[in-house]
Amino acid sequence: MKKIFPSYVRVPVIFAIVFFAMEYFVDSGDKPAFVKYPMLALFLGVFLFLLIAIEIVVSAVDKVTYHLLSDEQKKQLEEAQSVSFADSKFAKGIIQKLTRSKSVEQESDVMLDHDYDGIKELDNVLPPWWVNLFYATIIFAAVYLLRFHVFGGYTQDEEFKTEVELAEADMLKNKANAPQEEITFDKVTLLTDASDLAKGKEIFTNACAACHKADGGGIVGPNLTDEYWINGGGIKNVFKLIAEGSKNNPTMVGWAKTLGTKEVQKVASYVLSLQGTKPAGGKPAEGEKWVEEATPKADATDTAAVIDSTKTEAKK
Repeated sequence: MKKIFPSYVRVPVIFAIVFFAMEYFVDSGDKPAFVKYPMLALFLGVFLFLLIAIEIVVSAVDKVTYHLLSDEQKKQLEEAQSVSFADSKFAKGIIQKLTRSKSVEQESDVMLDHDYDGIKELDNVLPPWWVNLFYATIIFAAVYLLRFHVFGGYTQDEEFKTEVELAEADMLKNKANAPQEEITFDKVTLLTDASDLAKGKEIFTNACAACHKADGGGIVGPNLTDEYWINGGGIKNVFKLIAEGSKNNPTMVGWAKTLGTKEVQKVASYVLSLQGTKPAGGKPAEGEKWVEEATPKADATDTAAVIDSTKTEAKK
């Protein structure tokens, strides 16, 4: 049996079509489908094995069938296989349906009476595919005219605005789903916004009040309302302790993985907002007194020198 494409071309092409169809229809995110879903890799392996097996079986059947033919049948088969695809009846039938052309023997049927120095004209019909395509454009133009100019369909400007709105909505959605920037020890700052402190109080009440009391006065954990700190005060030290936990006290675990650094910052800011509240029944002070480092002031001598130079300039 004559085949248009040899097996070494047919098998890779069929496998590639199935592979790319699977990648297109299977949602696997940023990974290939056969990597994310091992069962698909197994399916591809089995499918390739079956393709090769089918080709081997078909080739074996063709060889057995050929040996069963008589000499005359073998000769007819060889003659049929020697004909190229373009010259086969199948190919010629397709071309005839697409062009409706006449053979040389039939030219007399479409020949006109015009004769120019022995050159005659043939009245060939237009190819059916071209005629049908022309009719399709007319139908499309009529539908377009009625849809957008008679029945008031959307204009290009309206379509543009709609697409812009959809794009902006997607941008907002992606921005909302984007991972938030992590807060580190070096970047953390004290929050003073009421909503942030309220969120910090909510988390503190649910996660920290069991050891530190709802008002921060301390139960098992130390008093958080005085000026004394075991692991250092200030927003950076408090943030680090809540995020990473205490090495000296296994009860104080790290909360960064559970809450996220943004929420830890809010809790730390709320804890510092409790400074000086002096709740009733608070635990005695523990640790060392913490004093925030003040911003360095200008040197008095330099200031005086500036003042003196100004006066001198004024006198001049």
